[in-house]
Amino acid sequence: MAHERNHQGLVRRDRDAEPAVRRMVRAVWNGAVIAESDRSVVVDGNCYFPPDSVRMEHLVASDTHTTCFWKGQANYCSVRVGDKVDRDAAWYYPHPSPPASHLAGYIAFWHGVSIEPCLRADASLLEEVDPITAV
Repeated sequence: MAHERNHQGLVRRDRDAEPAVRRMVRAVWNGAVIAESDRSVVVDGNCYFPPDSVRMEHLVASDTHTTCFWKGQANYCSVRVGDKVDRDAAWYYPHPSPPASHLAGYIAFWHGVSIEPCLRADASLLEEVDPITAV
């Protein structure tokens, strides 16, 4: 496979390179699986899940917004499992900037939501890819 690491240690894949091995990962909080996918991408150290892999019944819209200098404005959601709420523990870019367009609608987690390889998956971590070439 043709890979090269840039100055930040991120992997850049050539367009003609073999596709990366897909690894099933999940987001877990308070004993519940919030998201599970083999199509997640890692950007800036965060694992972003495709929207169709997220159990939306666990997300509650928030009024919180932040702006990333290269991805654009992020919208936040709280994660709810039963009667427990993890405020603003998820975020997504509904209209990301052109360099981050591959993240449109993808959802990332933090604040104690753990990202874990699934039992049936390879136990190694997801490979971080350069945001320009991530798919």
